[in-house]
Amino acid sequence: MSSAPALQTSTAVLFALALLTLPAAATPPDEGDCPTVSATPAGAPEGTDALPLILREGMVVRQADLLALQTLFPEEIWRHRETFFFEGMRLEIGACHRRYPQPPFFRAATERFAGQPRVDARGNLRDYTAGLPFPPDQIDPSAADAGVRWAWNLAHRFRGAGYSGSFRIVDFPSRVGGIQVYTGRFFWIQTRYRSDLPDSEYRVPDAGDKIWAGGGHFATPFDARHLAWRQFRSEKSLRRYQEPDDTFVYVPTMRKTRRSATSWIDGLFFPRYTVTGESAGGGLPYGAGPGGAGGSINPTAGQSIAVSEHLRRGLTGLSLRPNAYAWRYRGARNVLAPLNAARGGYPEFPERNFGYSGLSVASDRWDVRYAVVIEGELQVQDSEVRRLTIYIDYQTQQPLFWITRTGGRRLFDIGVLVHRFSGDVLGYPEWPGGVPALVFDPVAATFLNALEGAGGWRRESYDLRSLPFDKGQRRRMTSSDHLGRGR
Repeated sequence: MSSAPALQTSTAVLFALALLTLPAAATPPDEGDCPTVSATPAGAPEGTDALPLILREGMVVRQADLLALQTLFPEEIWRHRETFFFEGMRLEIGACHRRYPQPPFFRAATERFAGQPRVDARGNLRDYTAGLPFPPDQIDPSAADAGVRWAWNLAHRFRGAGYSGSFRIVDFPSRVGGIQVYTGRFFWIQTRYRSDLPDSEYRVPDAGDKIWAGGGHFATPFDARHLAWRQFRSEKSLRRYQEPDDTFVYVPTMRKTRRSATSWIDGLFFPRYTVTGESAGGGLPYGAGPGGAGGSINPTAGQSIAVSEHLRRGLTGLSLRPNAYAWRYRGARNVLAPLNAARGGYPEFPERNFGYSGLSVASDRWDVRYAVVIEGELQVQDSEVRRLTIYIDYQTQQPLFWITRTGGRRLFDIGVLVHRFSGDVLGYPEWPGGVPALVFDPVAATFLNALEGAGGWRRESYDLRSLPFDKGQRRRMTSSDHLGRGR
């Protein structure tokens, strides 16, 4: 598919106009109100006027029909549409502006504490207890702090009790080298601000000052088998973005758990395993940028842990520090996004086709959603990625698209985040007490390496479940003592 400069320019203009023409206090369209797009009949001669076409739920879109939907995608996605869409795709139009239900306890906490949370002059969240910090209809889009309020809503959106499941991460080289495939399991557990735990002051007992914990382990490739990690974020991070996480890595060949040298991480820590120049043996390279590995943990040299670095791949888009950015509210618009995917992937259907780029989730159900667009500038000066644009679903606060740029505003990577609503999954376990979980599981993500113009990575985690963990699971998840002992 073509991506000529002239087309890119016109698309950018359309995107800007789409934001500017929306009223300042715009609210989502009514449920079921599908947008009208312009489409030229197939086979029509050049110069034929485009006809209005009303989208409807269940409509199937092929690659040849994409031009009519151009204004429903972020400009960056459209510019790289040859990556995110492919010949033979079958994109199904999902519900238009569906009002997804929320768990009663989350809604009750939001209503109970409404008006109490606030953002201070440095973007820190204050006086927050549980639920959604800032109800969307109470955020003034023209206010200077509108962007940071939406960022905190994203950070504290309802995600169940956390999630746990498998992962398969496929890493595509941007220039030379082979495709790397990693499998294993990972988790994220929320330990504070739990709207389902009012009797224990909205927190998990015995979790200390942790607000959440994350971690996991590798199963393949063989040289990375049993490599495991833990990451703990403290409550202090809400008041001081420079507060480092406690991050630990267990290297099986050393049979030791060591503290990672990269303590300050914006989102979730993930140790990428690959070998530069060889396909087996050697260390476990960390800190690779788009061009390759930069440091390594050598299994025979404990001191090399000091040069390990966190790599922004694998779990990008699942978490962030809102107060580490200076945010701006950029507008709101209709978009098509895979908020409630219908198709599966690894481990349910490991042979799924993701297009010739390996980064397309176009053959799935994409909902019409009303998205708020915020842009943040990272306050950490030594980071290669300095700007972040997030498309946030207005009604559910789930991230839809994740776009980063360098300090010079060059595109760094472009991500599509895929979720699946548990209420539509047959046989999904109930929440304790016999009520539906009503949670969006982050089942997949695809990121294009836009800085290089090729390559990227794809994560599949289609067996994720976001239900409360038992006491034994919580103990293992919230302590590094269990690394190396069944992870």
